[in-house]
Amino acid sequence: MPAVPAGNYYQQGPSCWDKVKLGFMMGFTVGIATGSLFGGFTAIRYGLRGKELVASVGKVMMQSGGTFGTFMAIGAGIRC
Repeated sequence: MPAVPAGNYYQQGPSCWDKVKLGFMMGFTVGIATGSLFGGFTAIRYGLRGKELVASVGKVMMQSGGTFGTFMAIGAGIRC
């Protein structure tokens, strides 16, 4: 049986910056999904097709992802 080395070994959790980054990425992902649904329905309702549809939905996805990601990052930063 191998010997266990003596000493104090502590497992460290994620830093505050890591938590803020994770909060942003989770919020961005949720915002992208929400933006694709709402942006897609809105663009189709307006009668957009082809390049216009893709450009409009992409813009809404990036905007909602960035907005929700920012709020989630702020919330994660407050909890640190």
